[in-house]
Amino acid sequence: MTPVPATTAVEVRVRYSETDRMGVAYHAHYLQWAEMGRTEHMRRHGVRYRELEERGHLLAVSEAGLRIVRSARYDDLLRVTAWLTEVGSRKIGFAYRIERAEDGVLLATVWTSLVSLSADGRSARLPADALAAMEPLVVPPDP
Repeated sequence: MTPVPATTAVEVRVRYSETDRMGVAYHAHYLQWAEMGRTEHMRRHGVRYRELEERGHLLAVSEAGLRIVRSARYDDLLRVTAWLTEVGSRKIGFAYRIERAEDGVLLATVWTSLVSLSADGRSARLPADALAAMEPLVVPPDP
């Protein structure tokens, strides 16, 4: 049996609209890039946001942290690596590394916590099948 990959990496190129006049990426975009990694990590392991929502379960970001080490710049190809750090019945945690794909230089680290909500916005348990798919994927914050 092949081991389950603990991380998922996606690549994204920094668009001109994501930068300032100096070609430096605006800080809020790092969180958007992290979201791309998070949703792809979940998708690759059978947990799709769209399907959760169709079943009446929402995942809302309740906490987020960002540490920029070096600036991403216009036209950089980035590698966003995401992994689960915590899985509970009502809360999941992710960590991310954002690197320049060309040379592997670390640009930023990000972490997020998400809470599970029902369609009416109340705290709700995650579906058992989603928990079963995510629990084996939990790894330490910095693999």
